[in-house]
Amino acid sequence: MGVMAQFFYYFKENGSYVLSQFMRHFLISSYGVLFAAVIGIPLGIMIARRRKLAKWVIGSANVIQTVPSLAMLSILMLGLGLGVNTVIVTVFLYSLLPIISNTYTGMVQVDPTILDVGKGMGMTRFELLFQVELPLSISVIMAGIRNALVVAIGVTAIGSFVGAGGLGDIIIRGTNATDGTALILVGALPTALMAIMVDWLLGMVEKRLDPTAKIQK
Repeated sequence: MGVMAQFFYYFKENGSYVLSQFMRHFLISSYGVLFAAVIGIPLGIMIARRRKLAKWVIGSANVIQTVPSLAMLSILMLGLGLGVNTVIVTVFLYSLLPIISNTYTGMVQVDPTILDVGKGMGMTRFELLFQVELPLSISVIMAGIRNALVVAIGVTAIGSFVGAGGLGDIIIRGTNATDGTALILVGALPTALMAIMVDWLLGMVEKRLDPTAKIQK
């Protein structure tokens, strides 16, 4: 039986299992990015207000990004043990840089003249943030979340080495099998498809939220 024949046969016999691992993989990635957004967006807003801190905050997030993912997983595993939590924390740490830096960039790029007009209309600091600054920078912030989630999908695949499950678990089983090429494809192709779908869908959302695109229409 050829590789592709084995590939389709495995899907036919174990489709529900592959789907459950697909959803598990996606949720682990999403939770890590969600937690990073909860921390990273306010941090990005803060350093846009206090720009002297920007270098230190973004620099610290950049240092985390330079640590190889397998090394990061191994270090965190010593404290958190095997399982999903270790991978979610790893994804969280890797997602901070794109989210913080894009939030900072989006906030800084808001035209000061628009802010002056808002202040002249009597808008408070919070009103300016939620009615002017965030709406104008949301597409840039979304681009950071988009990049973070695509990277997270790859990190989660490696996370199977610490017992988190997901599609990476199927890939590992394939590498350990005598003739596991088809099994590797069963795990790798859905992982690649997930990354492509997420990038495309969030790219569409990013364009929809872009205020300049709305003006052009």
